[in-house]
Amino acid sequence: MNATEIITNLTKDQIRTDLPELVVGNNVKVYQKITEGNRTRTQMFEGTIIKVQGGGIAKTFTVRRVSYGVGVEKTWPVNSPNIEKIEVSRKGKVRRARLFYLRDRVGKAAKVKERI
Repeated sequence: MNATEIITNLTKDQIRTDLPELVVGNNVKVYQKITEGNRTRTQMFEGTIIKVQGGGIAKTFTVRRVSYGVGVEKTWPVNSPNIEKIEVSRKGKVRRARLFYLRDRVGKAAKVKERI
């Protein structure tokens, strides 16, 4: 048994199956648990998935939105226990795996077409 098989066997029970498929270009609402002192609350972050990378337990995704004229990007591990749920609000029609070109665009030019 080699090292990758050992790691896969150890982490297979920690991989989440309750989340929807994360596809680049989709608009998603990510509900994240925030801990402040001894209280916890849920905060929503809505935006477009611009990148999905990695695999297995180390898979991550990046969501981008424009807030008060400033572009904000957040990256989460897919299997993080801090993510309460993810809702897909809009499916995007894109032809590339990374949407970094959205960083240079503003207004309507930064929109992704919807897949019907």
